[in-house]
Amino acid sequence: MKATFYEGNKTIRVGECQPVAPKAGEVQIAVSYAGICGTDLHLYLGHMDQRVTFPQVLGHEMSGIVHAVGEGVTHVSVGDPVTVMPLHPCGDCPACHAGHNHICQNLKFLGIETPGAFQSYWTVPGFTVFPLPKGLSMEHGAMIEPLAVACHDVRMGQVKAGEYAVVLGGGPIGTLIALVAREAGAKVLVSEINSYRLELLKELGLETINPKEQDLLAYVQKQTGGAGADVVFEVTSSSVGAEVMTQLPRTRGRIVVVAIFAQPVKVDLFRFFWRELKLSGARVYEREDFDQAIALAASRKLPLDQIITDIYPLDQLEKGLKQMEGGGKVMKILLRCSSDE
Repeated sequence: MKATFYEGNKTIRVGECQPVAPKAGEVQIAVSYAGICGTDLHLYLGHMDQRVTFPQVLGHEMSGIVHAVGEGVTHVSVGDPVTVMPLHPCGDCPACHAGHNHICQNLKFLGIETPGAFQSYWTVPGFTVFPLPKGLSMEHGAMIEPLAVACHDVRMGQVKAGEYAVVLGGGPIGTLIALVAREAGAKVLVSEINSYRLELLKELGLETINPKEQDLLAYVQKQTGGAGADVVFEVTSSSVGAEVMTQLPRTRGRIVVVAIFAQPVKVDLFRFFWRELKLSGARVYEREDFDQAIALAASRKLPLDQIITDIYPLDQLEKGLKQMEGGGKVMKILLRCSSDE
């Protein structure tokens, strides 16, 4: 079978490898589509080499068809369409004992610490496998994992119908957060500077602003009668985003930090005191978020087709990564990994 291997130093190799037969409790999946995400780009750029064993197969956003099941697996069968929640918690740390195994202190993330989905056949623990509705396209199935991220973020933000939400950053995750928040009944504003993404967001019916051309704070103040936003999602990983996120919320408003900040940034703590703001981190997802993402995708209420801007063959992973690195006219790139659909 074919697989792509990250070998460090921005090097991707396409080669052959042997399928791994599923052991007891495992499932082997013929991968249909796998999405390239920001984490894969960070890996490619060498930012997370300390977590990788070389050569490593990356990828964790995927859909596929069950090809074989190990002993004891009963919730899926050969031929079922599925996706994977790529988290392997230890089950025995304080976080797991507290019921928060999605942020296990010894968490293994499939596609980082273990081989991922950028291959023809992927063998994973059975508990990570979620059945997909029969009518859901495999392309949309590959969007479940990032959609589950958005569902978790919106849930952590406690978004309610009628509230005013601001999303800082209109990339794939920011766009999905905006769509899920809108589906929850919120009025949503997305702040983005990429002209291609701004146009796409408008096509999706989302209200947008380019903070380089308009005063974001003044705009939000005007839209909310001087009160400020009910909830702000920081999805830019930028010092500017960290600065502005505290200026936008209303009294006792909420801020959800979704982006990964590799280095500490300046945050206006006086603003937290002055307005009694609440700050939450939001990392990956829980099983209920995957369930919600699958239900939302199956409902066809979200314009997932428009978010998928390119589909390449598996051996074009490096092309997709370089396209993402360069920015421009790109949102979500999928790789076609198998013909078994």
